[in-house]
Amino acid sequence: MEAVNYDIFKTNWGWFGLLGGEKGLIRTYLPVLQKDIIRNRILADFPESITSKTEFSMLKTRIIHYYQGQPVDFSTVGVQLDGFSGFQQRVLLVLKTVTYGQKISYGELAKLSDSPKAARAIGSVMANNPLPLIVPCHRVVKADGSCGQFSGAGGTETKKRMLELEKQE
Repeated sequence: MEAVNYDIFKTNWGWFGLLGGEKGLIRTYLPVLQKDIIRNRILADFPESITSKTEFSMLKTRIIHYYQGQPVDFSTVGVQLDGFSGFQQRVLLVLKTVTYGQKISYGELAKLSDSPKAARAIGSVMANNPLPLIVPCHRVVKADGSCGQFSGAGGTETKKRMLELEKQE
Protein backbone atom coordinates (compact mmCIF):
# COMPACT_ATOMS: atom_id res chain seq x y z
CA MET A 1 0.00 0.00 0.00
CA GLU A 2 1.26 3.45 -0.94
CA ALA A 3 2.32 5.76 1.89
CA VAL A 4 0.12 8.83 2.11
CA ASN A 5 1.42 12.03 3.71
CA TYR A 6 -0.31 15.23 4.69
CA ASP A 7 0.52 18.69 5.90
CA ILE A 8 -1.63 21.48 7.28
CA PHE A 9 -0.28 25.02 7.17
CA LYS A 10 -1.36 28.61 7.65
CA THR A 11 -2.20 30.96 4.78
CA ASN A 12 -3.60 34.51 4.82
CA TRP A 13 -7.05 32.94 4.47
CA GLY A 14 -6.73 30.26 7.16
CA TRP A 15 -5.44 26.70 7.47
CA PHE A 16 -4.85 24.78 4.22
CA GLY A 17 -4.33 21.03 3.89
CA LEU A 18 -2.44 18.89 1.39
CA LEU A 19 -2.48 15.12 1.08
CA GLY A 20 -0.45 13.12 -1.38
CA GLY A 21 1.45 9.98 -2.19
CA GLU A 22 4.19 8.74 -4.49
CA LYS A 23 2.01 9.22 -7.59
CA GLY A 24 1.05 12.81 -6.81
CA LEU A 25 -1.31 15.01 -4.89
CA ILE A 26 -4.53 13.26 -3.81
CA ARG A 27 -6.49 15.97 -1.98
CA THR A 28 -6.40 19.64 -1.16
CA TYR A 29 -8.40 21.20 1.64
CA LEU A 30 -9.20 24.89 1.13
CA PRO A 31 -8.55 27.28 4.01
CA VAL A 32 -10.68 27.18 7.13
CA LEU A 33 -10.23 29.04 10.40
CA GLN A 34 -9.46 26.03 12.61
CA LYS A 35 -6.61 23.63 11.91
CA ASP A 36 -8.42 20.72 13.60
CA ILE A 37 -11.24 20.87 11.05
CA ILE A 38 -8.80 19.95 8.28
CA ARG A 39 -6.91 17.40 10.39
CA ASN A 40 -10.21 15.67 11.22
CA ARG A 41 -11.27 15.60 7.54
CA ILE A 42 -7.91 14.17 6.44
CA LEU A 43 -7.86 11.48 9.12
CA ALA A 44 -11.50 10.58 8.41
CA ASP A 45 -10.75 10.14 4.69
CA PHE A 46 -7.24 8.67 5.08
CA PRO A 47 -6.79 7.27 8.61
CA GLU A 48 -3.39 5.74 7.75
CA SER A 49 -1.93 9.04 6.52
CA ILE A 50 1.15 10.47 8.21
CA THR A 51 1.97 14.11 8.79
CA SER A 52 5.01 15.43 6.91
CA LYS A 53 6.43 18.95 7.14
CA THR A 54 8.85 18.41 4.24
CA GLU A 55 6.85 16.47 1.63
CA PHE A 56 5.12 19.50 0.14
CA SER A 57 7.49 22.35 1.03
CA MET A 58 7.74 23.90 -2.46
CA LEU A 59 4.02 23.56 -3.10
CA LYS A 60 3.20 25.04 0.31
CA THR A 61 5.22 28.14 -0.53
CA ARG A 62 3.34 28.55 -3.82
CA ILE A 63 -0.03 28.17 -2.08
CA ILE A 64 0.93 30.72 0.58
CA HIS A 65 1.92 33.13 -2.21
CA TYR A 66 -1.39 32.51 -3.98
CA TYR A 67 -3.36 33.56 -0.90
CA GLN A 68 -1.17 36.68 -0.68
CA GLY A 69 -2.48 37.65 -4.12
CA GLN A 70 0.55 36.63 -6.16
CA PRO A 71 0.01 34.92 -9.54
CA VAL A 72 0.90 31.26 -9.15
CA ASP A 73 0.92 28.46 -11.73
CA PHE A 74 -0.12 25.04 -10.41
CA SER A 75 -0.38 23.36 -13.84
CA THR A 76 2.79 21.31 -13.32
CA VAL A 77 1.75 19.86 -9.96
CA GLY A 78 1.37 16.09 -10.27
CA VAL A 79 -2.06 14.82 -9.29
CA GLN A 80 -3.43 11.37 -8.62
CA LEU A 81 -6.88 10.80 -10.13
CA ASP A 82 -7.35 7.10 -9.42
CA GLY A 83 -11.00 6.15 -9.14
CA PHE A 84 -12.20 8.74 -11.65
CA SER A 85 -13.66 7.79 -15.02
CA GLY A 86 -11.81 8.66 -18.23
CA PHE A 87 -14.23 11.55 -18.82
CA GLN A 88 -13.73 12.91 -15.29
CA GLN A 89 -9.95 12.64 -15.55
CA ARG A 90 -9.96 14.38 -18.93
CA VAL A 91 -12.06 17.25 -17.56
CA LEU A 92 -9.87 17.70 -14.48
CA LEU A 93 -6.65 17.59 -16.48
CA VAL A 94 -7.96 20.10 -19.05
CA LEU A 95 -9.06 22.36 -16.20
CA LYS A 96 -5.52 22.29 -14.75
CA THR A 97 -4.42 24.26 -17.83
CA VAL A 98 -6.73 27.21 -17.03
CA THR A 99 -4.31 29.71 -15.57
CA TYR A 100 -4.39 32.36 -12.87
CA GLY A 101 -6.84 35.13 -13.68
CA GLN A 102 -8.61 33.20 -16.46
CA LYS A 103 -12.18 31.92 -16.36
CA ILE A 104 -13.87 29.25 -18.45
CA SER A 105 -17.54 28.37 -18.83
CA TYR A 106 -18.93 24.92 -18.16
CA GLY A 107 -19.72 24.65 -21.89
CA GLU A 108 -16.23 25.72 -22.97
CA LEU A 109 -14.69 23.19 -20.60
CA ALA A 110 -16.98 20.50 -22.03
CA LYS A 111 -15.80 21.34 -25.57
CA LEU A 112 -12.12 21.34 -24.58
CA SER A 113 -12.67 17.96 -22.89
CA ASP A 114 -13.99 16.48 -26.18
CA SER A 115 -17.53 16.26 -24.78
CA PRO A 116 -19.28 19.36 -26.21
CA LYS A 117 -22.75 18.37 -24.95
CA ALA A 118 -21.63 17.58 -21.40
CA ALA A 119 -21.85 21.01 -19.75
CA ARG A 120 -24.15 19.68 -17.01
CA ALA A 121 -21.86 16.72 -16.39
CA ILE A 122 -18.98 19.19 -16.02
CA GLY A 123 -20.80 20.67 -13.02
CA SER A 124 -20.92 17.24 -11.41
CA VAL A 125 -17.19 16.75 -11.97
CA MET A 126 -16.53 20.16 -10.41
CA ALA A 127 -18.64 19.29 -7.36
CA ASN A 128 -16.50 16.19 -6.81
CA ASN A 129 -13.11 17.80 -7.52
CA PRO A 130 -10.75 16.48 -4.82
CA LEU A 131 -8.08 19.09 -5.60
CA PRO A 132 -9.60 22.58 -5.47
CA LEU A 133 -7.10 25.37 -6.21
CA ILE A 134 -4.63 22.94 -7.89
CA VAL A 135 -7.40 21.85 -10.27
CA PRO A 136 -9.02 25.30 -10.32
CA CYS A 137 -12.75 24.59 -10.30
CA HIS A 138 -13.27 28.10 -8.91
CA ARG A 139 -12.42 29.35 -12.43
CA VAL A 140 -15.39 27.58 -14.01
CA VAL A 141 -18.33 29.96 -14.41
CA LYS A 142 -21.71 30.02 -16.09
CA ALA A 143 -21.99 30.94 -19.77
CA ASP A 144 -23.25 34.42 -18.84
CA GLY A 145 -20.12 34.98 -16.72
CA SER A 146 -21.88 34.68 -13.38
CA CYS A 147 -20.22 32.72 -10.65
CA GLY A 148 -22.16 29.45 -10.49
CA GLN A 149 -21.98 26.95 -7.66
CA PHE A 150 -18.96 25.98 -5.54
CA SER A 151 -18.72 22.97 -3.25
CA GLY A 152 -15.38 23.91 -1.67
CA ALA A 153 -15.01 25.20 1.88
CA GLY A 154 -16.94 28.45 2.22
CA GLY A 155 -19.15 27.76 -0.80
CA THR A 156 -19.90 30.36 -3.45
CA GLU A 157 -18.52 33.21 -1.31
CA THR A 158 -15.09 31.54 -1.37
CA LYS A 159 -15.30 31.13 -5.14
CA LYS A 160 -16.14 34.82 -5.59
CA ARG A 161 -13.33 35.78 -3.25
CA MET A 162 -10.80 33.64 -5.15
CA LEU A 163 -11.89 35.13 -8.48
CA GLU A 164 -11.55 38.65 -6.99
CA LEU A 165 -8.09 37.81 -5.67
CA GLU A 166 -7.01 36.75 -9.15
CA LYS A 167 -8.27 40.03 -10.68
CA GLN A 168 -5.95 42.14 -8.52
CA GLU A 169 -2.77 41.51 -10.50
